[in-house]
Amino acid sequence: MDSVRTVIEDIEKNTLCSFATLSCNTKGRENHEEKCELRTEYQRDRDRIIHSKSFRRLKHKTQVFLSPESDHYRTRLTHTLEVSQIARTIARALRLNEDLTEAIALGHDLGHTPFGHAGERALNKLCNGGFTHYEQSVRVCKKLERDGKGLNLTYEVLDGILHHAKDEWASTPEGRIVRISDRIAYINHDIDDAVNAGIIKESDIPSSITQYLGNKKSKRIDTLVKSVVYNSDGYDIKMDGTTQKYYNELYDFLFEYVYRNSKVQFEEEKVYGIVEGLYNYFIKNTDKLTNEYKHIYEREGTERAVTDYIASMTDHYAVTTYSDIYIPKFWKL
Repeated sequence: MDSVRTVIEDIEKNTLCSFATLSCNTKGRENHEEKCELRTEYQRDRDRIIHSKSFRRLKHKTQVFLSPESDHYRTRLTHTLEVSQIARTIARALRLNEDLTEAIALGHDLGHTPFGHAGERALNKLCNGGFTHYEQSVRVCKKLERDGKGLNLTYEVLDGILHHAKDEWASTPEGRIVRISDRIAYINHDIDDAVNAGIIKESDIPSSITQYLGNKKSKRIDTLVKSVVYNSDGYDIKMDGTTQKYYNELYDFLFEYVYRNSKVQFEEEKVYGIVEGLYNYFIKNTDKLTNEYKHIYEREGTERAVTDYIASMTDHYAVTTYSDIYIPKFWKL
């Protein structure tokens, strides 16, 4: 009698398009494991990511607006879920592997720093050789989770995570979907958060952009997703030229009026001080690292351990740790 997994694998063979990455054809894992009776390899990867400590910490890592007081601003976790939803919609429409797409989407930001990209830029300046969240996400999956054993994910999921941001594209169309879905998600929800924060108004977006892409977040996402679905071809996951043009203009608007906004920049300057302060302290005081990162220090050196430790922190934990180190306590006499 066939296992549930093999039945699912047969369904993939019979229903997915010729460019889809079949779970039965995975290049496999770094460490061999017996196959699951119920789940395909990509389903297992998705489940491992969801149950990881790094995934849970994403709910306390902010996206753009640092330490927001409202409950409705995006965090890394809500961003991740929005990317996953958009990516699955595109994957299903193109008859590509939804499970692989979802696993990559859910894991793509596991290595992100506290304080969003401001924290990433701070660590990048401090670390010899630089720092990127996508390389750190792969490191989390391969070396840091499960007390140093890693999640032992498949090659295709790790490849999609590594290539979701810049430089080379992923080797699978599913990984390429996550890359473009990440961009669709953040450009729209960052505008949404900026409007809620009073930094911009919807009416500030140039009318030439809103007339084509839409004057609401849901409409813009719908326009962008449809463009990807109707213009992608095999491994070439893309929008049509006109839609890409207006997307680029919307991104330029966001960069100028939100990311470079003086209020946002002022808060980011504080981030550099916190991250640099933590980094310098733990470089000199490795005995203050938690046991998990002391093991990394013993195996891979001081800088690697300190970088991993700071990158793992949530916003609140980073601020609290910094305060404990540098802010004097009031004595009760």
